[in-house]
Amino acid sequence: MQKLIFTLLLSLCLSFMVSGWVTYINLGLMADFTTRWAHAFANAWPASFIAAYVLSAPVTTITKRIMEKYHGQQPL
Repeated sequence: MQKLIFTLLLSLCLSFMVSGWVTYINLGLMADFTTRWAHAFANAWPASFIAAYVLSAPVTTITKRIMEKYHGQQPL
């Protein structure tokens, strides 16, 4: 359950920030910026949640291997 909640919160925060930034880069501060940002966020969040949930285990494994190889230790 902790992994699910963590993934939900992390993907929410990242999708919110990245969709806002990309919307701003592509369109600038238009009159309907907030509406377009909300639409981009609504489309991005499900994809980022699935990606974060699926990729968390492989990324953790890779991180541990890097830490062991370059620092000779297990990450905390």
